[in-house]
Amino acid sequence: MKQGENLERSQLEQLEKSALIEVILALQAQLVEQGKQIQKLSDQIAKHSQNSSKPPGSDGLKKPRTQSLRTKGEKPYGGQPGHQGDTLQMVLDPDVIIEHAATSCPHCEVDLCQVEAVGYDKRQVFDIPRVQFEVTEHRVAIKTCPACGGKVQGEYPDTVSQPTQYGPRVKAQASYLNSYHFIPLARTAELLTDFYRQSPSEATLIAINQQAVKQMQPTLTSIKEQLIATDVAHFDESGLRVASKLQWLHVASTPEFTFYHVDAKRGQSGMRSAGILPQFQGTAVHDHWAAYLAFDHCQHAFCNAHHLRELQFIVEQYQQSWAADMAQLLRAIKHEVDAAPLSVSALPAVRLTYYNAEYDKLIAQGLVANPPADPPTVNKRGRPKQSPPKNLLDRLQTHKAGVLAFMADFRIPFDNNQAERDVRMIKVKQKVSGAFRTKDGADTFCALRSYLSTARKQGINAIDALFDAFLGHPFLLTSNTA
Repeated sequence: MKQGENLERSQLEQLEKSALIEVILALQAQLVEQGKQIQKLSDQIAKHSQNSSKPPGSDGLKKPRTQSLRTKGEKPYGGQPGHQGDTLQMVLDPDVIIEHAATSCPHCEVDLCQVEAVGYDKRQVFDIPRVQFEVTEHRVAIKTCPACGGKVQGEYPDTVSQPTQYGPRVKAQASYLNSYHFIPLARTAELLTDFYRQSPSEATLIAINQQAVKQMQPTLTSIKEQLIATDVAHFDESGLRVASKLQWLHVASTPEFTFYHVDAKRGQSGMRSAGILPQFQGTAVHDHWAAYLAFDHCQHAFCNAHHLRELQFIVEQYQQSWAADMAQLLRAIKHEVDAAPLSVSALPAVRLTYYNAEYDKLIAQGLVANPPADPPTVNKRGRPKQSPPKNLLDRLQTHKAGVLAFMADFRIPFDNNQAERDVRMIKVKQKVSGAFRTKDGADTFCALRSYLSTARKQGINAIDALFDAFLGHPFLLTSNTA
């Protein structure tokens, strides 16, 4: 029976038993193939940011039903007891005092203009004065040498190189607005015009950013050195448009340092070009992107937030109980790790043995529910296609040590949220001000963001960090800083 061919009842009645069996077998094969295709399409439709690695921006405008992966805790919603709130506090020495005195008594209309006040009720308004440029003129005195009659003049500071130029504080604010808050060049120029009544050109703003990157090179080098030497580092990558082509932003980070790099390649080539993973010998925390595993001179730990989303997808689409139990097990381990005393660096050996056994038991249950697929009747190149549950089971089984690394070494986190938070800004940047026109512009942006993100993590004001860079002395890191 040919695929797509329909037989009438009369035709079927005329077939012999063996021919009918062949028809039934052909129909069964078609049903199996169609079932696989339906499952594949159903899986594609069912995936969203809560149960897969798809970004939230791909969910569309329809508001999804909230389904957090977090379990209900004992704490109430909102601010917790002891939370330090932020609010304006009155100062003892205000800059300006304006007295509002009553001129007459509202009860008997007696004139109170000459009556002294017996006390004051006060309120304070916090505002900024009108800001305008302060122009500093630098002069070098020209003198005549009394001995030889030669003309001699002083030297301008290194930071004063043009007849007219913007100072370091204006440059810091311009670079801060464009690079840290992603305000496009034209709008940055417009904003500075509204603030200061001076309109820098887009070319000037580009030159300001390039000057900043040149000045902060010692800090950028130090950031890379600190990341290479650290015990645990987070890695991630995300696509971006550069010169109308797809490029990749690679990030390496810790709670103290951030380094960004743009490359045409997402995989090993781009990672090597960034210059950190090839020399890194600690524990690299990342998702299951296979390119990371090529760096075998370091240890690997995997993001369990990704695993929880994938397990949630399997529960929703395949109704397999092992996936729900595995998610519950991972959460239970995390809860015990979070509750452990600060003085210990790993769970007790007896607990490690218990959790390893439970993990293996659930993997075994999953493998029973998802046996290997039958070998294809026709030889095809590559690995046989597997279902999503089987693919996840194979990864969890093969990389068990990396999945459970967080319970054996408390320096290793449960997830890769650090890198994902650090890489998220490139998506915000592209939504706010679009893509990059040139590779040089993307490289400049990455250098500035590496510097500013690290400054924030070190507790340094971002504008102050830029101001210091334009003065020629960017903040520096030492081994003690880490």
